[in-house]
Amino acid sequence: MLRPIAHRRGGARFSLPGAGQRSGMTTAVAGERTGCPKRMVFGPCGGVRDDARCELADHPCPFVAAPAPRWADPVPAPAPRPGGLLDRAASGPVVLADLTVTPFDAASVRAVVGALAGAVDAVLVGEHQNRPDLPPVLLAQEVLAAGGLPWTTLACRDRNRLVLEQELVGLARVGVDGVLCVTGDGRGPGVRPGVTQVFDLDGVRLTALAAGTGLSVAVPESPEAVPVADRPGRVALKQRAGAAVCVLNHVSTPAGVAAFVAAARAAGATLPFVAGVAVYTDERSARVLQAFPGLHLDDAAVTRVLAAPDPVEAGTAAAVAEARALLAVPGVVGVDLSGLASDRGVLAGARVKAEVARRVVEGER
Repeated sequence: MLRPIAHRRGGARFSLPGAGQRSGMTTAVAGERTGCPKRMVFGPCGGVRDDARCELADHPCPFVAAPAPRWADPVPAPAPRPGGLLDRAASGPVVLADLTVTPFDAASVRAVVGALAGAVDAVLVGEHQNRPDLPPVLLAQEVLAAGGLPWTTLACRDRNRLVLEQELVGLARVGVDGVLCVTGDGRGPGVRPGVTQVFDLDGVRLTALAAGTGLSVAVPESPEAVPVADRPGRVALKQRAGAAVCVLNHVSTPAGVAAFVAAARAAGATLPFVAGVAVYTDERSARVLQAFPGLHLDDAAVTRVLAAPDPVEAGTAAAVAEARALLAVPGVVGVDLSGLASDRGVLAGARVKAEVARRVVEGER
């Protein structure tokens, strides 16, 4: 049995069980939950299906019956960058937008960021489990050069601990505003077969590592994913690991978000929340969002948008209404405009998100 190794990051003491002490990929790390394909210690991930099955295996998530261990020693969250997203959120609502670009295409990054510039406060640079893209540091540099403020997602799926450490240092050096630390969506059968999945760390342990480098850390949570009752406590656990803000996956109603934020507060979480807003204007952009495990859209709203004479205008208006309702929830300081937004290409999707952002901001004045 491997023993937890104590580390100091930014003056805080925390334990990363068995960090880097394995002879092979099948060797268990101390604290890993038996039966978790992602080898998580602080689970569950956000991909638990509605029937409590794991997203990667045909058995119940092992964290449903027994909760994750408690994070012992708090890791202080670094101070936000002056003028950055969290600094702006202290004085008024903020708007992020998912960055959707053509893979390996710097010109696409510049065009999309240009379309979003002036409308959103920051862009959330995601990762995909079904295709590669530019390395996170290089992608962040392209966003910065185009005038955007990047929050870069780092997933544990494709990088061992050493590479994650390299990326964190690189992202801090180039000047990203913050990082979103996630365990990562797993690849299902037939999705890039032959490509391994690493999972040296889970999102919570990566959060502590990132906060130790001085980066502001966002963490995700899926309020309506099983086990629903454990999700508010996970936000408090992630805050103890160094998280500065929580980005919520899509919830079917703003009332559901309000209930979740209140429950997280009762569990001890004091950090601010950014709520996900589903942006879709056609069949494909709606169905892609609906297909993700752990995410829930208002199906009646989807039906209304797709049946409207002008689905683009209807989808834009629906996203604006959802964003304004979410920003009225105590504890929600911002929204993340999420999804493809359009099946007419990445630039068309960026323009839809920019229009949503402009209307949201005008409504908040």
